[in-house]
Amino acid sequence: MWLKGEVKTPPFSHRARLEAGYLMRLLQEGESIGLPHSRPMPVIGARCHELRINDESGTFRIMYRVDPDAIVILEVVKKKTEQTPQSVIETCRHRLRAYDRLMES
Repeated sequence: MWLKGEVKTPPFSHRARLEAGYLMRLLQEGESIGLPHSRPMPVIGARCHELRINDESGTFRIMYRVDPDAIVILEVVKKKTEQTPQSVIETCRHRLRAYDRLMES
């Protein structure tokens, strides 16, 4: 189930797109990815993490949750500060609630 129009495709270079795709494939296959590529984000919710993608134009974060049947992409942001902005955390929480409501119906 897609939350239409919620998450935009990031302006990744070809290399960064391949790296993100490779890491997402590992997640889909059930592998656990740790630092330096991924870290838990319990402040967003249970089973939530951020995937770190370094690119020529900067560093990106893909916020995601690992569900038994899906990898739920919550947000893709270009890293500008050391901490994750509260607005990004709130957006991810909002999208999780919307996704969970849709999946329950």
